[in-house]
Amino acid sequence: METTQQAGEPGAAERRRRELLEAADRVVLRDGPKASMNAIAAEAGITKPILYRHFGDKAGLYQALAVRHTDALLDSLRAALDAPAERRRRVEATLDTYLAAIEARPQVYRFLMHPAEDSHSAERGFDVGLHSAPLLRRLGEELAKVIGERVDLGRGGERLARVWGHGIVGMMHAAGDWWLGERPCERAELVAGLTDLLWGRLSSAGNRVDGPGF
Repeated sequence: METTQQAGEPGAAERRRRELLEAADRVVLRDGPKASMNAIAAEAGITKPILYRHFGDKAGLYQALAVRHTDALLDSLRAALDAPAERRRRVEATLDTYLAAIEARPQVYRFLMHPAEDSHSAERGFDVGLHSAPLLRRLGEELAKVIGERVDLGRGGERLARVWGHGIVGMMHAAGDWWLGERPCERAELVAGLTDLLWGRLSSAGNRVDGPGF
């Protein structure tokens, strides 16, 4: 007879889904954007129909992996923003955290952000751009929330925080994509240059009286 599942213990379906995502991660680390549902199913030791049953299609699997990696990235970015250091150093640390993450796992980054030019015929209709845009918007909204909670931007501050949040994410994404592809300079040089670009009004804006400070 099965024992009653303890409160808070992941169910069998949740554990199986996590195992499949870990198998998908291994294939993505190896194959990057060329990772296929066939390869992921083989890595997990299951048939492709079973993989489809868990995620629906490649878009569903992509979304699950995007949430997994975006959650981890956001945790790292929040830790950098909360570090006990002066403001410019935390801006540098946040930019460096993002760049270090895509540098450490470039195949995962390419899978999330770039379509495979030689996808298998059954997967050619998969539009990575359609799915990566919400990922970037989520990062932008999260950063806007941090800025809005901490920096006194005066009248219209909530809107300006969203402008800054999405603008900074767009800058990080575009600059990081270019840098990862061409490696024109050391990561530290890119971080310093982007920090200089951002530093203008951010350097002079005061902290919100009722916020945690930035």
